[in-house]
Amino acid sequence: MTKDTPSWRLTAGELGSAIRAGRISARVALENQIARIDALNPKLNAVVSLDLEAARRQAEQVDAARDRGEPLGPLAGVPITLKDGIDVACLRTTLGARELDRIADADASVAARLKQAGAVILGHSNVAPFLGDFQTNNAVFGRSLNPWAAERTPGGSSGGAAAAVAAGLSSFEVASDLAGSIRQPAAFCGVYGLKPSERRVPMTGFFNLPGPRPVRILSCLGPLARSLDDLLLVLDVISGPDGADHEIAPVPLGSSAAPGLAGLRVAVAPELPFCKVARSLSDEVERLANALEGAGVQLTRTLPGVDWSAAQALFGELATELTGPDQTQSLSWYLHALARRDGIMSAWDRFFEEVDFVVWPSGMSAAYPHCEPGQPVVVDGQPFPYFAQVGALIPANLAGVPALAAPAARDTAGLPLGVQLIGPRWRDFELIGFAKALEEVGILPGFAWPKSLLSP
Repeated sequence: MTKDTPSWRLTAGELGSAIRAGRISARVALENQIARIDALNPKLNAVVSLDLEAARRQAEQVDAARDRGEPLGPLAGVPITLKDGIDVACLRTTLGARELDRIADADASVAARLKQAGAVILGHSNVAPFLGDFQTNNAVFGRSLNPWAAERTPGGSSGGAAAAVAAGLSSFEVASDLAGSIRQPAAFCGVYGLKPSERRVPMTGFFNLPGPRPVRILSCLGPLARSLDDLLLVLDVISGPDGADHEIAPVPLGSSAAPGLAGLRVAVAPELPFCKVARSLSDEVERLANALEGAGVQLTRTLPGVDWSAAQALFGELATELTGPDQTQSLSWYLHALARRDGIMSAWDRFFEEVDFVVWPSGMSAAYPHCEPGQPVVVDGQPFPYFAQVGALIPANLAGVPALAAPAARDTAGLPLGVQLIGPRWRDFELIGFAKALEEVGILPGFAWPKSLLSP
């Protein structure tokens, strides 16, 4: 950190280190973040439900602890927002729906862990209604805009989160991913978004409604950030059993060291047999494949032995049943659906005995203009069904494996293009290490600040 670098431009790791070392106070860092939000959020509408009084108390507590010489956590004083739907005690939570508008009475597990690590929670980021759309526009807070181009969507359902991180309104975010809700917005806004291994991060206090929790598979919580090191830092903080979500496995995170590329076995798929992919995205995956081959990677263009049509249909059936207002299918149906899913997960496990990682497009297209949900999305001049954009995203949810959206390039309109890196279950840190290796040799470029009227 230099005296000329605004604190909001720092990564979470850099800012936490500066606060612990006394180069900047948590209160000053918070006020700088608030000023950044005041300057840009009226245009972006990415951050909602601010509680500045509580945030200032948290920041002052961090400064007081440092002055007393007490050890501080890795996120000491780092100001953040969390996706609306992750409970933060005494903070408004809406899930993008008026009928779910309430004040949370306790912290979700991830919020409690982030606070324990020293993070200062400012508020929530905007979401799609009921967290159920590929755009972020709801009746409570309105529409969020993409910081790269105001006329484009930042994606959904975590569009506010991705826009906030990309524009420097939040140091990082934690969001949910049932059908690409972390990865699609991350790719649209040019940041990193990790869907961890299923059952890596506790879901306690997320989508907290009366009655039993219906979504117990497919979904997960994970970080969005402007650096890969921040993904590692945040995932380390929020992972592991919490004593309440008893489906979370106590699996170690493993090594985050960037591997040598030579000798790695990587499957690449510039085009996908189960969904349309824009030429700009498939060309970017092809460029990456050529660069990997030049770095000594053993490439294959095969995919897991999955009936992709049946898998996509199964996801639709399960997602409809899990997220609908009423569960209508029988227990027998559900058990058979889980058995079908087991077969898909096993196919991916077998595939990862032959390859180390998979690289394919981050979605169907770059960020598209705001539109009515359900309206066809134009890809390479042709209209495609709105919900087809889920195609490149849900295979990782069905398989329960970690998947990372990473910035790769920009298209001819100057919009971010992302690639999706997929790894074996439980090897989340190794997947991030693979992305770091790609950055270290220049195959991936790293984060770039948005170049638009909303630019820093």
